[in-house]
Amino acid sequence: MTATTKKQVHLAAQLPGIHNVTVWSDPRSESQISIDSFIRLAQTVERGKFDFFFLAEGLRLREHKGQVYDLDIAGRPENLTVLSALAAVTTHLGLAATVNATFNEPYEVARRFATLDRLSGGRAAWNVVTSYDAFTGENFRRGGFLPEVDRYTRAAEFLTAARELWDSWSGGDLKADAATGQFIAAGTGRFAHRGQHFDISGRFTTPPGPQGHPVIIQSGESDAGREFAASDAEVIFSKHNRIDVARDFYRDVKRRLATYGRSPDDLLILPTANAVVADTDEEAAAYAEEISRELVSPQTAIAHLEAVWGRDLSGHDPDGPLPDIEPEDDAHFLKGHSVFRKDRAETARRWRKLAEERNFSIRELVIEVGGRQTFVGSPQTVADAIDDYVQTQGADGFVLVPHLTPGGLDDFVDRVVPILQEKGVHRDDYTGTTLRDHLGLSTAPRPAGWGGPGQPLRTGHDDKETSA
Repeated sequence: MTATTKKQVHLAAQLPGIHNVTVWSDPRSESQISIDSFIRLAQTVERGKFDFFFLAEGLRLREHKGQVYDLDIAGRPENLTVLSALAAVTTHLGLAATVNATFNEPYEVARRFATLDRLSGGRAAWNVVTSYDAFTGENFRRGGFLPEVDRYTRAAEFLTAARELWDSWSGGDLKADAATGQFIAAGTGRFAHRGQHFDISGRFTTPPGPQGHPVIIQSGESDAGREFAASDAEVIFSKHNRIDVARDFYRDVKRRLATYGRSPDDLLILPTANAVVADTDEEAAAYAEEISRELVSPQTAIAHLEAVWGRDLSGHDPDGPLPDIEPEDDAHFLKGHSVFRKDRAETARRWRKLAEERNFSIRELVIEVGGRQTFVGSPQTVADAIDDYVQTQGADGFVLVPHLTPGGLDDFVDRVVPILQEKGVHRDDYTGTTLRDHLGLSTAPRPAGWGGPGQPLRTGHDDKETSA
């Protein structure tokens, strides 16, 4: 990129529901779990030429005071199954899924992603996450089996093993030769991985799709998470609602890449964000205020405060001041929500200080501390703000999370995207066929793919991308 060339704004979309405060009760919301909702949102953002559509994962229903936390979405279908269905009704849009590296095994996950990449024509992405808690582990009869300090070492080895499985098929392995009766080469799919967490060997059943490896995404913001992203990921999610913090994060993660022989363009930083669009800035500001209070209902505000304080605070007014009692750091009222799992006494101190400085009520405080980057205004205002954020090294783009399902991004696609296109910072149309093409990840492993019998699988690897 030359000094006069503007950075392209990468855009993705997430259908909310997992680890999000949602407004499923809004009369404008439709089903949160119907395939029709997934299809509509995916096709909307493909019309806006977004890079990919993302689904998060929840492996256990969260509980608040021992009861299902109904402010979340319950009953969300499994990610890769949904994305496989979306592959049939979209043509270019990337399809990204969170799959946990703590409660799965490399063979099954590698096979599922190779299948999705093949079915979609090279559009798969894997958001590699870990799980620390015995609460989730109970669903797998492994509660607390892995110390938290080991979660990234297991994830790194998991990814290494998955890559070895994908690489067990090479160019020319698929013969499909009717004359000789040979379908695959003799050594195809052989693998053996022996490490600290996995000792597996055998044969991998599935030739990789057009990308060779799915795009690897990472979403942790801890120091270990940043290091894992710098060494192995190609996209990293983040959550910041201040541009100065976002720029610090951007610089820190990008500088780590050189240690692993990678360039800044090898990893895209895409924070989650909201966009509120209306005819005028004033109308948008009023609508944004309405949305924020709907996202953080009185019940939500108290539940989040109880999660930090470890006490029953149901008698407190959500529009009143914070409680003057100290937290019970060992009590866990909201289970399965990673945001509130540790350093809660310090969190309470920070929250109290912020509330005092800004004269926040409980609800106002939860809105402030829980918010992601939000772009509010007319279509021109929102487009200008997003463009400035990217051009000034705050991010490489955004994963937009609509507050309504499935129509929450209609205005953005119809009114903001055309302005970004006029600015020359967002594509007018897709110029490639794979997600790696959309993201500009030209140095990643990418066999051109096998389209059917008699068409050989071609491979080409860059060593720095295939080592974990």
